[in-house]
Amino acid sequence: MTAWICCCAVGIFVVVLNYCSHSQWGPATRSDAYNKGFYLNSEAHQCPQAEPLVPSKHRALDRILTSLFADNEYELAAYEAFGGAIRIPTESFDDMGPVGNDTRWDIYSELHTYLEKTFQRVFSTLEVTKVNTYGIVLHWQGSDEGAQPVLMTAHQDVVPVDPATLKDWIRPPYSGFYDGTWIWGRGSCDDKSDLVASLQAIDALLEVGFRPRRTFVWAYGFDEESSGTQGAGHLAPYLEEKYGTYGFALLLDEGGKRSFYGPAYGGERIFAFPALSEKGYLDVKIEVTAPGGHSSVPPRHTAIGMLAAMLVEVEEHPHEAVLTRRSSAYNATQCAAAYAPSYPDALRRLAREAVFSDAALAELKNALLETFPEYDALLRTTQAVDLITGGVKVNALPERAIAVVNHRISEDSSVQKVQTHLTALLRPLAERFNLSMEAFNRTIGAATDGQTAGHLSLSVAFGYQLEPSPLTSTGPGDPYQILAGTIKGAIADTKRDSGRTTVVVPQIEKGNTDTSRYWNLTRSIVRYSHVRQRDRFNGFHTVNEAILADGWMESVRFYARFVLNCDEYL
Repeated sequence: MTAWICCCAVGIFVVVLNYCSHSQWGPATRSDAYNKGFYLNSEAHQCPQAEPLVPSKHRALDRILTSLFADNEYELAAYEAFGGAIRIPTESFDDMGPVGNDTRWDIYSELHTYLEKTFQRVFSTLEVTKVNTYGIVLHWQGSDEGAQPVLMTAHQDVVPVDPATLKDWIRPPYSGFYDGTWIWGRGSCDDKSDLVASLQAIDALLEVGFRPRRTFVWAYGFDEESSGTQGAGHLAPYLEEKYGTYGFALLLDEGGKRSFYGPAYGGERIFAFPALSEKGYLDVKIEVTAPGGHSSVPPRHTAIGMLAAMLVEVEEHPHEAVLTRRSSAYNATQCAAAYAPSYPDALRRLAREAVFSDAALAELKNALLETFPEYDALLRTTQAVDLITGGVKVNALPERAIAVVNHRISEDSSVQKVQTHLTALLRPLAERFNLSMEAFNRTIGAATDGQTAGHLSLSVAFGYQLEPSPLTSTGPGDPYQILAGTIKGAIADTKRDSGRTTVVVPQIEKGNTDTSRYWNLTRSIVRYSHVRQRDRFNGFHTVNEAILADGWMESVRFYARFVLNCDEYL
């Protein structure tokens, strides 16, 4: 009994200390937001939630904008502006050469002309800079030069449409057609939706007479769907030189497939999923070379056979799943356990015990993998054999066989750990097949008798590798709280979800966005697109890409509200 009383006393002390620390901020604007209840430790302190944040100083402007965005004529004009951008097929291909050397970039001139004409007020009022010809930077100078600016990004390019799928589209892929419910076309979800929504929001803010205290910057890349080298790859150094290393208070970029809000777990509660980190990236080329010859006199193992054995070994030894209390997956699990009405009771119990028990944490990891298949990709570095080639003729022994294995590197791992794992995994096979071996520019071993049957080489394919991204902090004084509060406030004001509780659940993005180029610009990067669950007709990068028009209009309002809140509270 005494021990139980002591534990309760400690728990009460921690809660009181938490409350006091959040309520004793000074009179500065960000602190004023907390004093008004902007950040509170909720019923589940493992998933603290920001309170819905709405403009106070800019309340009158916010009300005018609300009326403007609800006007039918305004909505129809906005849908047409969006559709016009979709109708310009700015496709991004993996094999595109540098700007100026590849005519496939020329289509971006047409898009720029269209945007500058459609959003004339934006491009004539804000400072406009073109980087590497087609990268766009918009600078809206604030009155307080001491306040760090906020950066918002999107991309102008879209994935190509496969001509073989044209017959499968309900509407032509570059129609930009509004049918009274949906806006159709490639880019309607990824990412001309964010591009045009942000421009629409800027234009509306200008229309109602908003003058920012804080400087705001928008940067639009144009090859996010391929490599990012020509767009964000040039924008990043420009922005760092102009605004300084870590010169931005916050960066908001597009979200991925899991970036949405809606009743994800059933029931009345709404969940929103901004991503605070991204997995790393590594393509590894596994190359086996061996003597050629006539296939009528084959060795026991050809180059293709040896490579096949190695690929089987890779697939039979996936990277270990890891769940730590610092990981995004752990935080997302705690939020779901605290707030999701349909969450399995056994997992809810384990999540609570895992806060203090390592044994429960290990059990929770296994239970998550068994219950939710998607956790397999969240908790481990994934590996996928995606490319393979070898042999030139059926009666000639293959002299070279090559495979490329794609890795998405988990938060707890690194490029070096993946390379070490593969080297250790394949070295025994190199010895078994009597192959000399080189791994990532290091000689590993040679045949014991000096006579090799061939050579095994492991290398970074395509010259590109990326460590897992830094994790954005979510403390009570961090810029992330402005975004979280804005998400909740924006959802609370919609007709569809008015009166419903929203829970913001930070997560990890399994893919990579242009933010992989922007790590030096800010310590606070969030990847989020304000789109409701099921407002995308058929998802990304596939046939019948379309977005619900009313839902897209809510993203316009979100962008405008985000600017107002950052200007007032950040």
